[in-house]
Amino acid sequence: MSKPILGIIGGGQLGSMLAIAANKLEIKTVIFCDDIDAPAQNFSNDFVHGEYNDKNKINEFLNKVDVVTYEFENIPYETLNEINRIKPVLPKPSVNRIIQHRLAEKDFINNLNIKTTQYISIEKKSDIESVQDLLPGILKTTTLGYDGKGQHPINSLENLDTINIDYSKGYILEKLVKLKKEISIIITRFSDHKYEIYEPIENVHEDQILKNSKIPAKISDKILEQSKLWATQISEELKYIGTLCVEFFIDRNDNLYVNEIAPRVHNSGHLTINAYNVSQFENHVRAVCKLEQIPLKKISNAMMANIIGDQINNYRNKKHNENEFFFDYLKKEIKQKRKMGHLTTLLK
Repeated sequence: MSKPILGIIGGGQLGSMLAIAANKLEIKTVIFCDDIDAPAQNFSNDFVHGEYNDKNKINEFLNKVDVVTYEFENIPYETLNEINRIKPVLPKPSVNRIIQHRLAEKDFINNLNIKTTQYISIEKKSDIESVQDLLPGILKTTTLGYDGKGQHPINSLENLDTINIDYSKGYILEKLVKLKKEISIIITRFSDHKYEIYEPIENVHEDQILKNSKIPAKISDKILEQSKLWATQISEELKYIGTLCVEFFIDRNDNLYVNEIAPRVHNSGHLTINAYNVSQFENHVRAVCKLEQIPLKKISNAMMANIIGDQINNYRNKKHNENEFFFDYLKKEIKQKRKMGHLTTLLK
């Protein structure tokens, strides 16, 4: 039986690493992206450039592939749904519809009796004035926004006078927890009750961008088991196929809260490429292409550091140690706060 050709929507670093993993499995990939300079085209077998609502380009893409996945969640639901009528999209578009809307996502999680921080929908300024007990909090757009985009810390009502907010966009106000640390769980679900789950990853953010991740996370056994259980419940309820990330907060009293769900491979899971026998990227390809599920084995403890902006110049053409693995995303333009690569270090 011939292997399927995998279509990947989005051409950034996650698309690149999916293509690399697919190539290892002798699966051809086609990238579809609205960025003519998308770095993932350097690692894929074919590339289609076009807007995500361009029907001609979508059809060109679909004629080249057997199954479709995506590297980021902010693709219009209508586009994914149209594609799914012609070729299977995994994870399914209905998953994306829930998760790309922060209010729907929080409601979904709470309906599973899984804890999140307190939150409320915000449609006008007076909505915030009436819920001052949620301050200090973070005001986030209900759709779009990542790496801190579309997010405004609100410590008091006076802050509202210093920021320009277009309330017609729709917002959610989330109460800040007294943060002890952040962790994430990467899980790949193959089918009903069949999944591979990586150990919790401890994460540190700076300017709302992930700075580094490490395993093992320094957490209690209770938090370890609860985070894995909640991630599993979420993936089962969504009937998810592929790799999923659940991000968590742990407060100073060791309470666990789900922060966000990412319906895709995730930045914090880059270290799985070198620290496990099967990476999050390979597992995603295996799941969506219906390949063999291989039991996970951890090879080493590890730390991953994101390389941001012009920091990349310090890593290119540098000799690295045997336990260091440098990944250059080959992005053409260096920008401030842009992820340009990462370095994974295997630890004893």
